[in-house]
Amino acid sequence: MTEIRPDEALAQAYDGITAVVDGLDDTHLQRATRCQGWLVADLLLHVLGDAQRALVALASPVDGPADVDDLSYWRGFPGGDDGAVRHAWWVRRSASAFDRPTGIVRLWEETAPAAVRAAASADPEGYVTTQGHVLRVPDLLATLTTEAVVHHLDLTPELPDAPPPAPPAVRVAVSTMDGLLSDDAVRPAGWDDSEFLLKATGRIPLTDRDRLELGEAAGWFPLLG
Repeated sequence: MTEIRPDEALAQAYDGITAVVDGLDDTHLQRATRCQGWLVADLLLHVLGDAQRALVALASPVDGPADVDDLSYWRGFPGGDDGAVRHAWWVRRSASAFDRPTGIVRLWEETAPAAVRAAASADPEGYVTTQGHVLRVPDLLATLTTEAVVHHLDLTPELPDAPPPAPPAVRVAVSTMDGLLSDDAVRPAGWDDSEFLLKATGRIPLTDRDRLELGEAAGWFPLLG
């Protein structure tokens, strides 16, 4: 299997989100997602913030070394804390400031390709700063890809015709979850990649059978929020 470049994986992840939201009307953009309290338009605005953050980071290279990689970066975001709750409410209010939900789609479709172009032009040996951390460029792109793939799945429960995320981008997200799960545990054999991602991020609860198969590792779930 040919390894995909980090910028190509990000491009596929962002293209996947565009494929979900492109052409949706205001009614569909107000359908629920897997993120509590967020509509499709709200969640898209959140991912748009990631694309904007990527543009800033990639245009602002810094000296190394990195203080986190694409795995340890996530350990600073346990999920469910007060900061996450405040951010969720800020996104809801910000999305409601748009005249129509389709305005968020237009802004996404302008910003996401720009972030992808910046990623393709960035020095793969370079370092950037974001969220108070210094990361290697490929590690930053992996974190963005992982978040985009998970949120792609979040967008779709009430959009049955939505396309799935691209397999190369999914592989990046799965690799992240495998790394967070550690070498001492493996996911249950019956899980496909989407189920693994949804359960690893707490979108779907573990079943009794899952807990039996995971053993002690079940207590580590969700691996990230």
